[in-house]
Amino acid sequence: MLARLIHAEAQAEPYTGKVAVGAVVLNRTRAPGFPNSVAGVIYQPLAFESVSNGWFYRAAASTSYQAARAAVSGWDPTGGAIYFFNPSKTRNRFIWSRKIVLQIGNHVFAI
Repeated sequence: MLARLIHAEAQAEPYTGKVAVGAVVLNRTRAPGFPNSVAGVIYQPLAFESVSNGWFYRAAASTSYQAARAAVSGWDPTGGAIYFFNPSKTRNRFIWSRKIVLQIGNHVFAI
């Protein structure tokens, strides 16, 4: 499930960016205000566009599985981020109000 989300959200991103997307999901399971399971985070209403548009349900590439394993093993390139987004694709005021901590590829990561 985590690999499919990584693939759907970050398939064109560098490997570190893929791991970072997985880390965000895992970080959310430990953050207040989010579900405490990977499935709960992924299926939280309006959390990920790829779930609502169906991309999530496609098969994941092997690099997405590798990235998921790296994130589950503890690699968090974001340092604890709980949000990510592509700044060229969103105008959402809430997401832009979050503190951006780094950028990897086309995604920014925020707390």
